Amino acid sequence: MSQGGAGGLDAVFRPRSVAVIGASRKRGTIGAEIFANLLRHDFAGTVFPVNREARVVQSVRAYPTVLDIPDPVDLAVVVVPGAAVPGVVAECGRKGVGGLVVISAGFKETGEAGAAAERALVAAVRQHGMRMVGPNCLGVLNTAADVSLDATFAPTYPPAGNVAFLSQSGALGVAILDHARALGIGVSIFCSMGNKGDVSGNDLLEYLEADPATKVILLYLESFGNPRKFGRLAQRIGRAKPIVAVKSGRSAAGARAASSHTGSLAGADVAVDALCRQAGVIRVDVVEDLFSMAMLLAHQPVPAGPRVAILSNAGGPGILAADSLEQNGLEVATLGADTQARLRETLPPEASVRNPVDMIASATPVNYRRCAEALLAAPEVDALLAIFVPPITGDTAAVARAVVEAERAGRAAGRAKTVVCCIMGTHGVLQGVAELQEGGVPCYPYPTGAALALARAAQYGAWLARPTGRAFAFATEAEGEAAARRGRAALAGSEAEPAAPRWLAPGSIEALLGAYDLPTLRARTCEPAADAAAQAATRLRFPVALKIHSATITHKSDVGGVALGLATPEAVRDAARAMLERLEAAGQRGAVDGFQVQEMAPDGLEVIVGVTQDPSFGPLVMFGLGGVYAELLRDVAFRITPLTDVDAAQMVRSVRSWPLLDGYRGAPPADVPALEALLGRVGQMVERHPEILEMDLNPVRVLPRGRGVVVVDARVRAGAPVGRPPPGA
Repeated sequence: MSQGGAGGLDAVFRPRSVAVIGASRKRGTIGAEIFANLLRHDFAGTVFPVNREARVVQSVRAYPTVLDIPDPVDLAVVVVPGAAVPGVVAECGRKGVGGLVVISAGFKETGEAGAAAERALVAAVRQHGMRMVGPNCLGVLNTAADVSLDATFAPTYPPAGNVAFLSQSGALGVAILDHARALGIGVSIFCSMGNKGDVSGNDLLEYLEADPATKVILLYLESFGNPRKFGRLAQRIGRAKPIVAVKSGRSAAGARAASSHTGSLAGADVAVDALCRQAGVIRVDVVEDLFSMAMLLAHQPVPAGPRVAILSNAGGPGILAADSLEQNGLEVATLGADTQARLRETLPPEASVRNPVDMIASATPVNYRRCAEALLAAPEVDALLAIFVPPITGDTAAVARAVVEAERAGRAAGRAKTVVCCIMGTHGVLQGVAELQEGGVPCYPYPTGAALALARAAQYGAWLARPTGRAFAFATEAEGEAAARRGRAALAGSEAEPAAPRWLAPGSIEALLGAYDLPTLRARTCEPAADAAAQAATRLRFPVALKIHSATITHKSDVGGVALGLATPEAVRDAARAMLERLEAAGQRGAVDGFQVQEMAPDGLEVIVGVTQDPSFGPLVMFGLGGVYAELLRDVAFRITPLTDVDAAQMVRSVRSWPLLDGYRGAPPADVPALEALLGRVGQMVERHPEILEMDLNPVRVLPRGRGVVVVDARVRAGAPVGRPPPGA
């Protein structure tokens, strides 16, 4: 059989026939349970057990090898010892099998010998034109009525639905399927990716993009094969189908260097956060949150805005919900007079019609429906959080039905808004949850969980509403090539073979920044001698700043290596002598490579712009306020290149201290467009020059609006590029 459509993966997820190689007569073994699952859940095609010893497996005629099966085989599920897998795969290739799911372990997860065996396995699979999920995986399933494929050894088969799960962990895959059934989350496709020897997470994303049954995609990832490709795919697919991801490894030690401000601020996880933020992926912290988001996104519209109405029969939970909403960036909607009047029509005088709406404990299902309808009709409301604390005599199921009916009435009237529910306690909860699940309204045990799910959905909605942005570029390709040539020359300097990591000299840095039109101050460099510093200063306009140049001292001001506002050559000479004496006393005189004398910068807000390289993700660009206080404040934002104008604008506005740039308390607004342009040029620079390993532009002075920005100080470390996929991969 040929590979079929969708990158060959139809053979895996929509096969017409399946062979289980290693199917067993002994129940409880993996081969037996996979074969039993295919039969139990009514696979729409033909199933062939392959067992070298048995003639019959679970009442079905068995075959010694896949080659002995008389009919075509689309998918082979391989459940044999690892050492036997290559021979089985070779037989599948000769048979013309289109897809493989290799359950067997013993490959790269075991060490270098296993990794070599896996590379050989993948080469054989591709030689025969097959596609392979695994090895070392739980299996795959597809609940579509015309497929009904359960090629896993999981004990649970989920209800059919529109949520796809991709898991890099087989054990978590079992738990995911169990929870999906318990929570009533309908699954379209499930895939345990295992070692991702052939079929990658990116391949699966592309397949799910075209799958009409899938509306939401949930991911559990331990690693990215090609993060840049993942980002491009997620950004495209996420416009139509939300992607929710748990990425483990938040606490792993970072692999990047930390000899600059930027490197020390770039923790192990910032690249993943930046990727998800730019690509619109909803990143959650734990697997439970995958289900929280799935319950909401599978059936409810994405919130059109941040304004939430809270409807409750108890004051405390309503206040708790309000606090949680605001802590997660949402707004407790201010209800208009018309809305309050409509609420008052159905509520007793002691109820509160301000948000949160407290209907008091005696609230009936009728109260819930009428109030929910009023809130969903209100133009000042984007989403509704309904909370019910069941009293002893309360009918939880009836209240749940009332919320569902109000939600349906809003849809019918063309006012589809996001509705979530929270039922607290235990009295009648199961019946109420069942009513809500059937009606497509997600239910959470506590208001905080409901508020967090709403906040993440609203952030996704805001990402959808933003323009995709345009990449920063030179006016012409010729200008870009000229900048790249000048940049390469500056980075090479006098080095014949500039592969060893090194900090660039001030002159090389000035040439590099100049190649990309990054504004700098006039400066002169000289040997580390007081008279030479004074002489260099005479070629500039006083007052000047004096700084040491050192390949090893990162924080010059910490060692007294900066003097500002020097008005005469004599003042420069005295300051230089004092610096050298201090460094001599501290045993650091030998670390001084020279002096830099620089004209004083105009007044403005100090920010830091930096670059660090991630071995997998490539260049990370950082922005933050604070200049020399950047590491203390840690108020920074990171993005992965290439940067768009939208990325740059979001970076600047995402830090807590953004109001300082926007004219805080009557101060003149800073030149934010010039700052965004500088971020864009830095992104262009590091895309064209992967040999830039670290860079700090610190501080950068942002002048009042219309006056631009200026780089006051810069450090650049260059060397052989770190290994990463090329930008176009």
